[in-house]
Amino acid sequence: MQYVAVSALSHPGLLRERNEDSLVVGPWTLCASVTESPQTLVFPLGTPLVVAVADGLGGQPGGDVASALVARRIASIGLALDSEATVRAVLNNCNRAVYQAAGAADGSEFAAMGTTVAGVVVQPGLLLVLNVGDSRVYAASRDGLRQVSVDDSPPLEPGQRTTSLVTQCLGGTPTYRAVRPHVTAAPLSPGDRYLVCTDGLTDPLTTEVIEELLREYDDGRAAFELWKAAIEAGGPDNITLAVVRVAEE
Repeated sequence: MQYVAVSALSHPGLLRERNEDSLVVGPWTLCASVTESPQTLVFPLGTPLVVAVADGLGGQPGGDVASALVARRIASIGLALDSEATVRAVLNNCNRAVYQAAGAADGSEFAAMGTTVAGVVVQPGLLLVLNVGDSRVYAASRDGLRQVSVDDSPPLEPGQRTTSLVTQCLGGTPTYRAVRPHVTAAPLSPGDRYLVCTDGLTDPLTTEVIEELLREYDDGRAAFELWKAAIEAGGPDNITLAVVRVAEE
């Protein structure tokens, strides 16, 4: 029998007062909260299994509200995410839901709240990769680490490795703005591994460090070591990640 092991955690980091990230693994959500250690969940490979992170926009009130709204909405409809078209439709619906909840027309303090989102939908023989914003999905293989999501960020200046700016997200502006979600399909087989994470992991850590840790560790230990490395690098932002492994008994 084939199964999917997902090891995940969410932590505020060292500099932020609170955690504005949210996480969804199948029907399970962790919204703007904290896990003291990696949680590992195992699912039989069958109906669509969604694993995603949402990173509430810093600098605007309500980032935690936006990320939680998106995580819960994705979790509630996860079993229906069986095609690229459906995933795009759900992400567009999430975008509209964030704007509606923001209440800009009513002068709400949350008028510009927003969130990024990135994740995978795992089903037999097929993986769907999704994102809006700069949270990321990586494929980890014997050949190395490869980013399979698409950053919605402006071009980097020479010598610049990261940026906190995003060119699109869910919500994030006082007036409605449509999004163009990135959704791609790829074949899936036992042994495949993926990392889904917010930029609280990728900003302080280089791709080389992430690749080395994923080569050495798996499942909960991999999640812990990645978090630990981000903390040792200063932990400047909320850190949320999920290590996804497809296996066969």
